[in-house]
Amino acid sequence: MKVLLVKDVYKLGRAGDVKKVADGYGRNFLIPQGMAVLATAGAMKTAERIRLKATERRTVLNDEMSVVAEALKKIQISFGARAGETGKLYGSITSQEVVDAIEKKSGYVVKRQQLDMQPLRTLGEHTVRIRLTMDLIPEIKVTVYREGEAEPSLPIEEPAEKPEEKKPVETVPEEASAPAEA
Repeated sequence: MKVLLVKDVYKLGRAGDVKKVADGYGRNFLIPQGMAVLATAGAMKTAERIRLKATERRTVLNDEMSVVAEALKKIQISFGARAGETGKLYGSITSQEVVDAIEKKSGYVVKRQQLDMQPLRTLGEHTVRIRLTMDLIPEIKVTVYREGEAEPSLPIEEPAEKPEEKKPVETVPEEASAPAEA
């Protein structure tokens, strides 16, 4: 089935693109969620208009989120965990634990679905990507050290600006941020 994307869809494409997708994915998810329409001749005529509007929305959203991305890039998180002789953890560091640490350290609320990571199961330094928008994906360093040992010293930086109140980063995925047309 061919669909015309009305909104940006992560790992599929940007608004205005025509994509071939599985029938069930298009019929049961993309179309009911308002992310796509069937790629008919009439819909194809509006593709360029959809693409231009989406580009404008994406630019505005990226400008707003760039401040958050810069603040998140400076964050370094460390976790103490029990591990075996080979450096393999007895448990794992989950995305929820990383999200909680980000919120505690920076004050920005990030959803765990925005993290591009698998559970961390080994000691050492890991890079975790945070998907704020399709274009803004800052990376943070997560260090996992053996519990009971000294925490590895992180480079001393100027602390990120601590917000006076928690600033929820409602990073609405671009596919859900389309304004209603009258």
